[in-house]
Amino acid sequence: MITNEFKEYAESAIIHTYNRFPVVFDHGDGVYLYDTNGKKYLDFAAGIAVNAFGYNVEEYKETLKNQIDKLMHISNLYYTEPMADAAHKLAKASGLKRVFFTNSGTEAIEGAIKVARKYAFKKDGTTDHEIIAMEHSFHGRSMGALSVTGNAHYREAFQPGIGNVVFADFNDLEDVKSKITDKTCAIIFEAVQGEGGIYPAEKEFIQGIRKICDEKDILLILDEVQCGMGRTGKMFAYQHYGILPDVITSAKALGCGVPVGAFVVGEKAENALEPGDHGSTYGGNPFVTAAVSKVFDMFESRNILDNVNNVGAYLDGKLRELVGKYDVLKETRGLGLMRGLEFNVPVGPYINKALERGLLIISAGTHIIRFVPPLVITKENVDEMIQILEASLQEVE
Repeated sequence: MITNEFKEYAESAIIHTYNRFPVVFDHGDGVYLYDTNGKKYLDFAAGIAVNAFGYNVEEYKETLKNQIDKLMHISNLYYTEPMADAAHKLAKASGLKRVFFTNSGTEAIEGAIKVARKYAFKKDGTTDHEIIAMEHSFHGRSMGALSVTGNAHYREAFQPGIGNVVFADFNDLEDVKSKITDKTCAIIFEAVQGEGGIYPAEKEFIQGIRKICDEKDILLILDEVQCGMGRTGKMFAYQHYGILPDVITSAKALGCGVPVGAFVVGEKAENALEPGDHGSTYGGNPFVTAAVSKVFDMFESRNILDNVNNVGAYLDGKLRELVGKYDVLKETRGLGLMRGLEFNVPVGPYINKALERGLLIISAGTHIIRFVPPLVITKENVDEMIQILEASLQEVE
């Protein structure tokens, strides 16, 4: 585990916005990480749902090494082949039309908000349009993304935000309907709420909102930053529901470790933004988009979605067995390899005990453990995780 000397060394130069776990990681291989003391950890966090293929994957590494030898950055003033290829693959996978590459998920949300407001502005020339977001949602920490994040605690010190944001209850179609006015330009939510507790959208809810948006010419924005890129067993979580959004945001496993995100627009909104409306110096540079392009190729060649569905169902069954055995556990829910295990008590002690035993798991709120492992895990990895988790449950109790 981490020494006090190293902790002091790191904290003396880093702004303290994270309460980090007491471990220093050195390298990874497959679905395991190793700290600087050589201790091995089974990874069921994947860098917060980022490392879809795990670690030390030769095919992925070679792509990045080759691109470094060619060109890493040239700006968006010019074309590059990796950016064009990655954009086409992302548009095809999402069923939408056009892509803007960003550096993160929160930047993708910022872009999606601008698309909505510019789309509405072009219709009537006014700037007082409203966005409906969901309670208990999480969209990021920048000012625009924070403004549509449904957790008042995150927002309170940074108000007033961008303004004209109204919050409704997730999975409550009637509540959303009650918040719609003639100024509503967009409705934004996660197809599966992540930080809010691993709550999938209900079919009637998401399909009902799609119908309302069609009737009232409102843009439907779906945040697929965490639940997208195969995490739920479909390339994007909304594909479980038979609907197509107007805008999506993507990041995390989109690049499997390189800092890249994107917002993707459909036909309705494809011309909302014009030259000069949005930009990014680093966004979509050839290094990160070479990674994105390779990620899509590897999803197909390695049959990632089949593995997510197969092992995800197995994980769900094992978690349900645990719920039936321990009174401290309330329920489990989720899709694919995005699962939540809800406790009747705070989960911190259980996560810390699992870390001591060589298992990485993370929370989604105070009472929920979130399982977002690499998408290449096996049933044997699930069995190993359950064994460590159960031992941790018993030790804490």
